[in-house]
Amino acid sequence: MTNGHKKNLWLSLSPWAVLGSLAVLAPIVFFLASSSIKEDRENMTRLLVEKGAALIRSFEAGARTGMMGMGWGGTQLQRLLAETAKQPDILYLVVTDEKGYAVAHSNPEQIGEQYRDGVLSPQEVDTVQWHEVQINRGNFAFEVYKRFKPIKGVPWQGRMRHHGMMMRGPGSGRDPTDRSLESGRNDQNGSALYIFVGLDMSAMETARVESRRHTVAMSIGVLLIGLAVMVSLFLAQGYKLATRTLAKVQAFTDQVVENLPMGLVATDENGKVAAFNQTAEAILGDSSHKVLGEKAAGVLPPELWQLTERLATKGTIVEDELDCQTMRGSGLPLRVSAAGLHGEDNTFLGYVFIFRDLMEVRRLQQEVERTKRLASLGSLAAGVAHEIRNPLSSVKGFATYFRDKLKDNPQDRDTATTMIQEVERLDRVIGQLLEFARPSTLRIKPVGLADLIQHSLKLIDGDARAKGIEIKSEVPSNLPDVPIDADRMSQVLLNLYLNSMQTMGAQGILEVKVSRDETRKLTTIIVADNGGGIDPADQEHIFDPYFTTKPDGTGLGLAIVHKIIDAHHGTVKVKSTPGLGTTITLILPDAEEEQDRG
Repeated sequence: MTNGHKKNLWLSLSPWAVLGSLAVLAPIVFFLASSSIKEDRENMTRLLVEKGAALIRSFEAGARTGMMGMGWGGTQLQRLLAETAKQPDILYLVVTDEKGYAVAHSNPEQIGEQYRDGVLSPQEVDTVQWHEVQINRGNFAFEVYKRFKPIKGVPWQGRMRHHGMMMRGPGSGRDPTDRSLESGRNDQNGSALYIFVGLDMSAMETARVESRRHTVAMSIGVLLIGLAVMVSLFLAQGYKLATRTLAKVQAFTDQVVENLPMGLVATDENGKVAAFNQTAEAILGDSSHKVLGEKAAGVLPPELWQLTERLATKGTIVEDELDCQTMRGSGLPLRVSAAGLHGEDNTFLGYVFIFRDLMEVRRLQQEVERTKRLASLGSLAAGVAHEIRNPLSSVKGFATYFRDKLKDNPQDRDTATTMIQEVERLDRVIGQLLEFARPSTLRIKPVGLADLIQHSLKLIDGDARAKGIEIKSEVPSNLPDVPIDADRMSQVLLNLYLNSMQTMGAQGILEVKVSRDETRKLTTIIVADNGGGIDPADQEHIFDPYFTTKPDGTGLGLAIVHKIIDAHHGTVKVKSTPGLGTTITLILPDAEEEQDRG
């Protein structure tokens, strides 16, 4: 290749084409970078608020323990506050009264001084609030504050008065810290207190700068990738000599693309895949060698490619969260940004898709929601156990008494027997509720899974034969011992067996299969039946507490199954077709041995 040919090749590429590509890509990159910086700032703020709230809860818990259990007064509480303030990143801790006077301060010299003119109304600070305050020239603190309630229903001052810690007059000989803490100004007998935590923002600012630098670097990388792809598309239409030049550009872009933490797919104007990085391979479960040059509509998930229809009408960047059908399976959640690429004369050049896997984010969101439900249910369960179980014992006792007394009267005796049975059923329901509500404490030990499953099948063998149900099992005898909680896993299996048997009649088939993946350290248990199946509308609710389609069901069996498997850090998958049956798959990773986990 001569130098003249090289020169002519580059001259054939208009500078305006490069500038047009930059004009198209720059808004995309700017938007993505701005969104990332904003999200990072919100996350850092949330972390500081959570840290401040945790410190407040910790100090309240320490104060509550000292005041209730050891009769602490102001001196001890001031000492606790001062010691707490010595933790890293804490600039100060202050407890004030309603008028803003310091009742307790990490700097004892500030006790009794005006900390601020006043605080918000109690209704506005019952929950954690925050703001940034300037503590000296050029330095700011991230201040988290709320009402200070170490003992529910008992003000701090009132609690110290109860222990004889209040100042009884000048010259009482008490520690000045006690006298400051006892009042929050003496004229406010039992008034509200407020706690302020000042957190050092320097670490957050450093993290912000580092995050911004990372985002800018990533944005430059994305911009370079897009520019390189555009240049490649232009040069591909040139002479044979452009092949070698394109190879050099492609080698550069490949290196940049492979280091991106997000999946990237780009197409040309004909809808063929022009770029497909390793992250995209991992997320979509396909190989770049297979998809490059192929029609994107045939290799990309339909949900992802349908974004091009919205781009055709909207004409700008499209962002959305999609559940995509991929080679890895159905329902893969992706956060996708898609945009059309156009040249300087508005000539269409192709599409670019940038996406990331939201599976872990969704799992964490589900865990948070499930934790909230469990917390509410735990409170309910405690009340139910106390308010219902005690009267039930009395009802059952009287019913037993009348059954024995009226044994010569068959009708009354049967009525009393029915009462006893119903009381026992209600007691079982309460027991299931409590079982579901209390934390799952696991005793992880190596267990012979083949023996465990065979033993669990023996427990239902009699009922299965009585209903004409055939049991089939495929359990390798050479399975290694698996670290699980044997009792809890037996409970899971029995719940699944009984659910399957309740949906089948005579000639039903219950199948149990076990497989082991030693490479990934995973154990898979499949329980399948040929019963009536589950309605598609009900499938997303079957693990919700109290959801049941059975007239006599409690709706807690599968909820308990999900909870136990989740405590093993496992996964429950359900596949069901109405009229054909249901298959439930349990995927269990190896847990740590000899460890109690709640």
